[in-house]
Amino acid sequence: MNRDTHRQTLGDILHRSAAKNPNKLAIACGDIRWTYAEFDRICNRIAAGLAQQNVVKGSRVAILARNSHAFVALRFALARLGAVLVPINFMLKDEEVAYILRHAGVTMLATDSALAPLARAAAALNTQVRDLVWLPAEEPSEPQADMIGFDTLAACSAALPQVALSGSDLLQIVYTSGTESSPKGAMLTHDAVLWEYVSCVVDLSFTADNVTLHALPLYHCAQLDAMLGPSIYVGSTNIVTARPVPENLLSLIARHGISSFFAPPTVWIALLRSPLFDTTDLSSLHKGYYGASIMPVEVLRELAERLPKVRLWNVYGQTEIAPCATTLGPEDQLRKPGSCGRPMFNVETRVVDDDMRDVPPGAVGEIVHRSPHLMLGYLNDAERTAAAFEGGWFHSGDLATMDEEGYITVVDRKKDMIKTGGENVASREVEEALYLLPQVSEVAVVGLPHPRWIEAVVAVVVVKAGQTLSESQVLTHCGARMASFKAPKGVVFVDALPKNPTGKLLKRQLRLTYAELFDGN
Repeated sequence: MNRDTHRQTLGDILHRSAAKNPNKLAIACGDIRWTYAEFDRICNRIAAGLAQQNVVKGSRVAILARNSHAFVALRFALARLGAVLVPINFMLKDEEVAYILRHAGVTMLATDSALAPLARAAAALNTQVRDLVWLPAEEPSEPQADMIGFDTLAACSAALPQVALSGSDLLQIVYTSGTESSPKGAMLTHDAVLWEYVSCVVDLSFTADNVTLHALPLYHCAQLDAMLGPSIYVGSTNIVTARPVPENLLSLIARHGISSFFAPPTVWIALLRSPLFDTTDLSSLHKGYYGASIMPVEVLRELAERLPKVRLWNVYGQTEIAPCATTLGPEDQLRKPGSCGRPMFNVETRVVDDDMRDVPPGAVGEIVHRSPHLMLGYLNDAERTAAAFEGGWFHSGDLATMDEEGYITVVDRKKDMIKTGGENVASREVEEALYLLPQVSEVAVVGLPHPRWIEAVVAVVVVKAGQTLSESQVLTHCGARMASFKAPKGVVFVDALPKNPTGKLLKRQLRLTYAELFDGN
């Protein structure tokens, strides 16, 4: 039997959408407009050009770039070759980027002009990167002479190599922060990502008539695979921008007749606070999505009042499940405030105790999943992979309750992850950086409620006897060593950290004690 007759990969879904709607606008970014037929052809040419640069099935290719048409095209071109995408957060420092490049075995790194210095610096830090690729941005920019040009790849006239691919092949390695200081590379197959697309289409009302605005970074799986991928799958029109600021977003919604938009609560709040909000025509907007953190109830009520035609969905998940696991639909936003909803179409979810028994309604347990969305495991990390899948279920690390109707509410994070402005921050990574300060005796890093960031990184510090340390010293120290979103937004100095009789640090007590730290900010 010829396996190609049954093939379903990421590259195939674009080809099928192009066959169905060749003349429909697929991608718009800055001055670029591609129909589905043009988008499909460009991806084939880029794939052929990459093949001439020795990119083959299994090659690891990283993208360190802001949103653009070129980012999107390279993503699908890599899939057609069977190459493995490694998207990288552009807010990281050079050594943080280099760690990912080394760990994933990346041999080609694509970047844009603004991020080219960071890409060069990271690639030079003992990595396997042999080629740099320049990607044009949303706004016109100067090509980088020392890099392979995107336009050169897109002009390739060679035939697209025929590559034997299946849904079980590795599609991407997406790095996620954990409680450990080093990030983990979640390995996701074509099958995992496409099953997740199916769940999104079913549960999030993705349709071909959507005009969707993609403004949050595409390096993040939420924008890449919860929004962009399913939109290509169903044949929507996609507007891509790299500037998720209110004045740009509101202008694009009005200009393009945007009907569908995703953003974390921080961005929705920024839109509501913009002086342009009430004077912009937002009548086309009918579907709104949020995730990464819970939307405050007061903001939900304000959205319902000021955007009465917009139906909202809350989407919860994590990188390891590609990334969607549960959703709270429009009819439940105010009926079940704070809930992340119920399992999505292709997901089975439970809330369990330490012995894997379902907890009764209202009791706290850990969220676990079974789903074809799930990753294969963590790259080069059998121990953490085994722990994640212990007992035949994927352990999310999130603590939650489930009510009598099956609605889940996250109450804490077993993995002690902080989600600030839609980004994951491992508290231990920040703590280890703070322990480099010679004045620090003990430190605990927690996430506290914040009006802008929803959750802000805060360092609670015990200073060594006889030493002095200021908040500005702490912030300067962190700012020089880590991405800005990881650095503390506040510092609290205490005489001692709360602990239980066995010496275990009580971070939950710290979160309760300082819950109002940012009130009035």
